[in-house]
Amino acid sequence: MQKICTSLAKDGYEVLLLGVKKFLPIVPLTSQPFKQKRLSLFFKGGFLSFAESNLRFFLYLLFKKFDAICAIDLDTIIPVYLISVIKRKKRIYDAHELFCEMYSIAAKKYKIIYFVWKTIEKMFLPQFKKGYTVNKSLSAEFESMYNLNYQPIYNVPVLRNCELKDREKISGFLLYQGVVNTGRGLQNVIPAMKRIDYNLKICGGGNYLEEAILLSKNLKLDGKIEFYGNVLPDELRKITNQAYIGLNTFDNLGKNDFYSLSNRTFDYMYACVPQIAMNFPEYKMINEECEIAILIDNADEDSIVNAVNRLLEDKELYNRLSNNCRIAQLKYNWANEEKKLLTFYKNLFLEKS
Repeated sequence: MQKICTSLAKDGYEVLLLGVKKFLPIVPLTSQPFKQKRLSLFFKGGFLSFAESNLRFFLYLLFKKFDAICAIDLDTIIPVYLISVIKRKKRIYDAHELFCEMYSIAAKKYKIIYFVWKTIEKMFLPQFKKGYTVNKSLSAEFESMYNLNYQPIYNVPVLRNCELKDREKISGFLLYQGVVNTGRGLQNVIPAMKRIDYNLKICGGGNYLEEAILLSKNLKLDGKIEFYGNVLPDELRKITNQAYIGLNTFDNLGKNDFYSLSNRTFDYMYACVPQIAMNFPEYKMINEECEIAILIDNADEDSIVNAVNRLLEDKELYNRLSNNCRIAQLKYNWANEEKKLLTFYKNLFLEKS
């Protein structure tokens, strides 16, 4: 969101990024070329938090002047739609996920939760004719479901050079960075480390973190695996630059996982770190364009061990993947995606309401 808002602000738009104080600890807002506002909530989770945040958004926006308003995923779509109708302003949808197909919603014990979110999606999403999403696969899904032509705008870093890894010099480690949640393959990554002669660092927090730490201890791998929890972006970038191989594993728990394209894909790419990634459509497409990873069909223990050990043993393959990361950056960088974003908004405001 910071890249999108910054690009719009630098192009002359007045931008307000509106959110809520929902999770603890709260990272302080830093100075940006756009305005930022966080609304305080009394309820910190569950349906009451969702209802309260929607009401707070609606009331706040009711007294704000704007020309266009953008909803970020389904959890903000209701107040954005209502306000856009009341004020007769342009509305946009920014889809980061196939929201209803996220494992945290689709696999809920009580199916009413999925039913409610799917009902919201069917009612409101078709009313958002203009929008963009994070990759081509999700764009195709929105077109298939609701005949919506959403522009793919990839969430990629600003172009910068990375240092190629020298196998003869680097000590390194394996790295998993990102959300430590169920469905990230970590239940197999951790025991796989028994057969891999390297250390592993895990950076991130999530609902599987405590279980992952316990599994590591039970397997007597706590001296081989380090858990860092949530790491600030600048510090994480330093850790990533020192890594030897990046792990980009997922379990295929539904469409949202199958059509995903994780941010760490590009974080590893921009550190020139070869990665073990999934043979899912988006990762396969990037790898066919410019080989930067070893792809595995399933995040099972044997597949992880074989892929990692292959990279550790094959210096020629490793160097080729690392060098290709630099080539891939020339296509997958924010300067290219920013052009698509600015064109989208230029065309939006040229259209009559």
